[in-house]
Amino acid sequence: MPAFPSALPAARTPDPMDAPALRWGVLGTGWIAERFVSSVQRHTRQRFTAVASRDAARAKDFAEANNIPRSYGSYEDLVAAGDVDIVYVATEHTAHLACARLALEAGKHTLVEKPIGLDAAEAAEIARLAAERGLFCAEALWTFFLPRFDVVRQILDSGILGEVHTVLADIGEHFGPEHRILRPELAGGPLLDLGTYPVSLATWILGAPAHIQASGQPHPAGVNGQTSAILRDTHGNQAVVHTTLFSDTPTTATIAGSHATLSLPGPFYQPGDLVLTPSGGGTPLTYTESRTAHDALHFEAAEAARCIAAGSPQTPLRPLSDSIVTLRAMDEIRRLTGITFPRPAWAGSASPPPAAQ
Repeated sequence: MPAFPSALPAARTPDPMDAPALRWGVLGTGWIAERFVSSVQRHTRQRFTAVASRDAARAKDFAEANNIPRSYGSYEDLVAAGDVDIVYVATEHTAHLACARLALEAGKHTLVEKPIGLDAAEAAEIARLAAERGLFCAEALWTFFLPRFDVVRQILDSGILGEVHTVLADIGEHFGPEHRILRPELAGGPLLDLGTYPVSLATWILGAPAHIQASGQPHPAGVNGQTSAILRDTHGNQAVVHTTLFSDTPTTATIAGSHATLSLPGPFYQPGDLVLTPSGGGTPLTYTESRTAHDALHFEAAEAARCIAAGSPQTPLRPLSDSIVTLRAMDEIRRLTGITFPRPAWAGSASPPPAAQ
């Protein structure tokens, strides 16, 4: 077992400005698209050449506000454009599969906002399409691309923690009555929007769970309001995860091993600090990182550009197999708690209806 270190490692994340410049098209014009484009434009050499929405006026306004040369009132027109190398899918969750299919079948590399699909079957279909066409594809789960999580990765790989017996992760946020997260027809509730973070952390560290227990509570709006789950691996090690949209919660995470414990102060899925403490007490070590929140979304874009330039169809930081494992665990949580998501008539089609974002 490695001795407790005298210092934590530095992040190995390459300078995003060094990533080869690609031409990006954006499907969707909502909250996350705005923050993604803004961060990427500030911190990388990537270029946005087009944006599309089913609402042409909204696409035009987004393009003008973000200095993007062209806008489309059709997703099909954007993915057919010759000056788009990679498509960022930022539509509502229920349209991720259809939009990813559009982009991949048009021969475009694709980065799909998390969750990559409503369930593991949708994620597997996207992975299959990308593999058949030899295109890069990844889930834009920005957490795993952050420098903070490269340090977590090094700590896990070093064996300093010993055997990891426990993962604790929580995320809770209060939302007003008009927010889309309260709309059942858009696969609302906290599980996809928020729960992806703690569940993906648990499956990343402990692997695919051998057994899951879960409990949920409904929201008056007709969606799930909060969910808690225990994910157990084949050795009996456990992750306890929780997500809610009733309240703001600490949103912290803990990775506890037999020799040391790694704490991630909240919000654990964003840029921030790490604290490593030896078992039985002792002087902790701290890694400090600026809390830049969503201004750090550019790290995932830079990684996609590096992979594409290198001819790699996936990123090792969040391979599609990991996305599928996370969604498979979330499928079981939904089964146990009775959470259902809509299956629109167009779900198998390449032409989604007007987007909510």
